[in-house]
Amino acid sequence: MKGREHRDKLTTLQGGKLMLATWTWIVTVVLSLFFIGMSLRFRKKSKESFLQFAIAGGTLPFFLLLFTDLATIMGVGNFIGHSSNGFEIGIANIPFIIGEQGAKILFALLFAGFAARFTYKSIAELLNDLILRDKVSRAIVGILTSAIMIAWIGGQAKGMGQLFSVFTGADPLPLIFFFSTVFIIYTTVGGMLSVVWTDFIQGVLLLGIAIWFYIKVYAKIDFSYSTLKTMLAEVNASHLTQISISPWEVVTLFVTGCFGVLAAQMYWQRCFAANNPKAASRAMLYSGIAAILFTILASVSGMIVKALNPNVDSANAVPWLILNEMTQTAALVFFILIFLAAISSASSLLHSAAIVIVNDLIIPFSKEMKDAKLIVLSKWLVVLVGIFSTLAANYSESIISLFSFAYTLTGGGVVPVLIVGLLWKKRKHEKFEMGTQNSRVSVWGGRIGLLSGAIASVLFGILWGVLISTVLTVIVSFILPNKTDLNRTPEFESA
Repeated sequence: MKGREHRDKLTTLQGGKLMLATWTWIVTVVLSLFFIGMSLRFRKKSKESFLQFAIAGGTLPFFLLLFTDLATIMGVGNFIGHSSNGFEIGIANIPFIIGEQGAKILFALLFAGFAARFTYKSIAELLNDLILRDKVSRAIVGILTSAIMIAWIGGQAKGMGQLFSVFTGADPLPLIFFFSTVFIIYTTVGGMLSVVWTDFIQGVLLLGIAIWFYIKVYAKIDFSYSTLKTMLAEVNASHLTQISISPWEVVTLFVTGCFGVLAAQMYWQRCFAANNPKAASRAMLYSGIAAILFTILASVSGMIVKALNPNVDSANAVPWLILNEMTQTAALVFFILIFLAAISSASSLLHSAAIVIVNDLIIPFSKEMKDAKLIVLSKWLVVLVGIFSTLAANYSESIISLFSFAYTLTGGGVVPVLIVGLLWKKRKHEKFEMGTQNSRVSVWGGRIGLLSGAIASVLFGILWGVLISTVLTVIVSFILPNKTDLNRTPEFESA
């Protein structure tokens, strides 16, 4: 009798997992077809000009900016990656979160309104026009900013694959390639308008499902941090409630997250696409506040899983919780949450990466190209970058390690040169205007600052990288100034 009961129970479990796998595929296909269908609405509009394909002609209103910011920010890393880090290091992950997500608030307060005054297509184009006037530096910035987006695109695919594998027990590669194909198609077809309108739908759903999900998770500890601490102590994991890293490491984590985000093309691109500076600032501010809250909730969720099952693989912490502690309906809803988070972020990042490559690595070194050719080129690059990012993600140890390296490389190189360039004006009383260079940073100062900051950040840490980049940018600009600056004296002023 006992053997029969065991077989019946095993059959029920296998049947349940098969049913979950079936519904997972059904939901994936239905949502994918819906988003591809939406993109067809904007196919004609996206072909009007390269400016339209890249930044929707600078016409996006507040509500679209808000939800595209939110949907872009809340990717797989926020739900899966940070929960894994919470499982491993506990609240020591929070300084990185505050740096990474708080940077959106800093960006909103300091840069969003400023960026929305212009209709550039990339941060590299802004640096080139207002500060450096050097196509080599523009290409360097393009390469560095592309690194963040390629890492993030791959991270979305990697996270989806991990979740699918845990839920179904199947090889994740088919879903990874199907998922990647979908966001590549609708990004290619509709350009920026397709991305932001699908982000709007995804962002609304994402917000509602995320709130529901965290209510379910935190019910496991009766919404009490004290209860969590007690449960962690029972499994010898009290160290997760303590920040056991040095102050230097805390600052490094904060700066890594903060500077990486400040150099992220997709946030600048959305500001360039805004119809007014106030809309850009408010959208980034509100989405940044939401991102901090949700990402901290994700990290603590990993600690909750540690308290429930300290032996589970950290990469599968939250998926284990869903499968073993919740109903199949909850599991399916969670899968929808991660699907929405992943596909919205991936499409935004993919579009931004393609625009950067065309705008900063091809246009400056080519003869004048017509808009139609630029749009076709951008679409081909969407496909190529999407494929490359998906394949590259399979060689990274984790989602967060993929992000952190890109943050370090780009943040340490681009942000110091940007800040020095904006503060060190030629004419301190003039505002920055498109088409007018107004910075004392020289061509060679910019080149050396960008490369030294990126290399030093990877080799010695981002704090040293930022310091070295800042110092060398200023010193080299003094030693090797542009010809027009030889008889001028430096003036520092806020941008």
